[in-house]
Amino acid sequence: MKYEDFQFLLFARQPDGVLLVTLNRPEAMNATNKRMHWELTKVWGVANEDPAVKVIVVTGAGERAFSAGGDLAVVEEMSNSHEATLRVMKEASDIVYNMLTCEKPIVSAINGTAVGAGLVVALLADVSVMAEDARITDGHARLGVSAGDHAAIVWPLLCGMAKAKYYLMTAEFVDGKEAERIGLVTFCAPRADVLARSLAIAASLARGSQTAIRATKSSLNNWMRLAGPVFDNSLAMEMLCFLGPDVKEGLAALRAKRQADFPSARLPG
Repeated sequence: MKYEDFQFLLFARQPDGVLLVTLNRPEAMNATNKRMHWELTKVWGVANEDPAVKVIVVTGAGERAFSAGGDLAVVEEMSNSHEATLRVMKEASDIVYNMLTCEKPIVSAINGTAVGAGLVVALLADVSVMAEDARITDGHARLGVSAGDHAAIVWPLLCGMAKAKYYLMTAEFVDGKEAERIGLVTFCAPRADVLARSLAIAASLARGSQTAIRATKSSLNNWMRLAGPVFDNSLAMEMLCFLGPDVKEGLAALRAKRQADFPSARLPG
């Protein structure tokens, strides 16, 4: 693929070999539709093979969200289609492993809400800068599916098992200040400063020894590669949940903006 082939990602070259990538569906809070989700599997390889790029910065279009997760139409399709579920499962795996494989540093400028599929990109970045008043949640349990995508591979490493279990099982939101305090993100900053600070970090990385920086990233990512079987299992469990009854109730509750009444939570009799 070439940069011009992408429909929902915008690219802007910055000084010093920094490439700014913007998730661009602002009318939908940058939620990932089928095409964008697929594009997120490809962009890391395209940038990695571009000799003019040394560092990647990724952010969301507009002022409301980094990415509001998977488009509900995609979720509904998955809940009714084994084929769609298998497609998304492969793409979800590709996003994680392709980000880990990308040799060049990735900086996320989390300018607003980040959920689900969007949170994968935000938290798997090598450096993350989050708006103090932005909120993030894995969100899967709220929908009635297990935490898959990226959570099992990176949350325990970032914030420890106790916090990871709590936030992944409850799907509670975490704001930027708390996310920085527990180690989920590298830094928090006032919303107006998030992109500028991210670009400044990227520029600093771009001026450093590229061989040293890339080798350091590769070595540290081996901690996540060790958790590959954990991630693969979590992804399979997530997809299995998409074919069960709870996700249909979770989807209906999200659309109606009400508390879900999950079939699995009802007492017998």
